Amino acid sequence: MNVHTTPKTKGYGISVEELTGRVAIYRDDILLAESSNAKVMYETRLPATIYIPRDDVCIDLGDETELQTFCPFKGTATYHDVILDGQQLANSVWAYEDALPESAAIQGHIGFMPAAYTRIDLGENNLRDPEDGNISGPLIDWLMRGASENQTPEAFTKALAEKMLEHGIAIQRLSILAWSLHPLIAGKHYIWEKGAAEISTNVPTYEIHDHPAYVNSPLRHVSNGLGGVRQRLNDENPQNSFPIMEDLRAKGATDYVAMPLPFSDGRTNVLTLTCDHPDGFTTENLGLVFECSSVIARFYEVFMQRENAQVLLETYVGKRSGARVLGGEIRRGDGDEIDAAIMFCDLRNSTSLEEQLGRTAYINLLNEFFETVSGIVHENGGEVLKFIGDAVLAVFPAGEDSESARWNAQRSAIEIVEKLGELRLSGSDTHCDCSIGVAYGRVTYGNVGSRERLDFTVIGQAANVAARLGEYGKKVGHRIVVSADIQPACANALPLGDVKLHNVSQPVTSFALRTSADEVLSS
Repeated sequence: MNVHTTPKTKGYGISVEELTGRVAIYRDDILLAESSNAKVMYETRLPATIYIPRDDVCIDLGDETELQTFCPFKGTATYHDVILDGQQLANSVWAYEDALPESAAIQGHIGFMPAAYTRIDLGENNLRDPEDGNISGPLIDWLMRGASENQTPEAFTKALAEKMLEHGIAIQRLSILAWSLHPLIAGKHYIWEKGAAEISTNVPTYEIHDHPAYVNSPLRHVSNGLGGVRQRLNDENPQNSFPIMEDLRAKGATDYVAMPLPFSDGRTNVLTLTCDHPDGFTTENLGLVFECSSVIARFYEVFMQRENAQVLLETYVGKRSGARVLGGEIRRGDGDEIDAAIMFCDLRNSTSLEEQLGRTAYINLLNEFFETVSGIVHENGGEVLKFIGDAVLAVFPAGEDSESARWNAQRSAIEIVEKLGELRLSGSDTHCDCSIGVAYGRVTYGNVGSRERLDFTVIGQAANVAARLGEYGKKVGHRIVVSADIQPACANALPLGDVKLHNVSQPVTSFALRTSADEVLSS
């Protein structure tokens, strides 16, 4: 019986060999470099690369450019332009000025991009065919088949670390810094440590960019496009390139690497690995991770895009509305008829305030007003649907408890008025005042708009009445005016009778709510 056995996989490899005799590199008839000390680097799945000592380059090189690339076993490559008879070939040569130990033989040597030369005279040398290798095993198999089963970045990070260990990569610590699109937080930093039961997730604010711990860290170095970082942490390498290295060394780390984890939108995120094996990472270890980094990046990009979509929807349309959109209610007409209390809160005297304060101060005032109103609405179980100019439209869905919806809406109105009054009395805000209308009824809660531009909102008589009651309150000197549907939940209401409202066909029985901030309002 014939049995086909699976061939043993060949790991990622890199080697540097000296060439004999004269080697010359030409661009047409122009001699770019000529050397008797040239070297060739063989690297898995890459063509053989010729390196020439810098002193044997025969043409002028421009200053170091801004471009940098990183290899976990060669280091950070810097680039130069080639200048020929006034012609400038951008980023056409590179060098590893501080090559890592695996590639120390090419330090002080120059490599030429294929577009920079037309032929290489190898003399008596013959180059080997590249060894493509067949990198597989637990990590690759998992990324191809099982990784997508992890529904959160925390679960993915934990599984990724465990698969690296299973593959034979001696990691003590793994971290991912993924930048976010969020109005308050800069990103997420996921940290796995051997022996820890849970993933540690840090959520830095934008102040991180000025924090000394970040400014003097490999994370900033890599994120800013300065290449990766690789440092051995054994006794033979006592110098620390960053303060964190000493902390890692104290925990038994022997090797450290931070490499770019690029997203498709151009942002550079960071993957870091810390090793606890006495000999540090092997070339095969880092070659495997480096080869997989683009795939790993795509998983985190999906996680972050999902979080970004949720955050942005919640930021712009509210938590409940955002959840409904993410849940699939994305077509015009999608929505439900619900019973709800509707609150319309309008900033008073906004036109004159803008003239008096100037645009910048007025915007700051408006933001503080919105922050105050939104916070109180959310604390009372409501949701801000939108900001309309200088006004806030909020909804308090009734669900199975219409009394709670009414009570939460009127309590929010009272707390908003009293909070703004406290701000005026404290002197922190001498201008901010409001007019509020609250009504209850059945509304359509969903998508309306054009084919290309939708708005998730409430449509119905209760919304119209709430807005008109707020306007009416300005005229008669009351900060809060509610309809009779809200009044049963109010402990201290002043009857206003049947009120004729603009564009509302029937008079609305209305009440004014008294608060501790009550005073006569000028119309």
